[in-house]
Amino acid sequence: MSDIYAGKPFLRLLDSYVLDAIGELDAESDAKLTSMEPKFRELFGTTGDWRSMVEQRMRFPDGMAGAINEVWTKGRTKFITANGHEPDPVEFTRTFVDTHFPH
Repeated sequence: MSDIYAGKPFLRLLDSYVLDAIGELDAESDAKLTSMEPKFRELFGTTGDWRSMVEQRMRFPDGMAGAINEVWTKGRTKFITANGHEPDPVEFTRTFVDTHFPH
């Protein structure tokens, strides 16, 4: 199986942003991303914390994380009704990113 992030370091950061926006980014991943902020600043030529870096690079409007969370919350309810179980946050993230931010 190939690594979807191979050669695409920003894609991993974008996926993490979406997971964070829907409340599904684990504390360990958040801590690791925070510790890597100096490297991200150098690599992507941005400032701020890792979340701000994503927002800057993607030119997101204010409130983007809230908008992503709203899509998740509304879609989650519909998904549960249709399928009888919780949606997979990672699958949501990949589909959301692939649909809205083709890479």
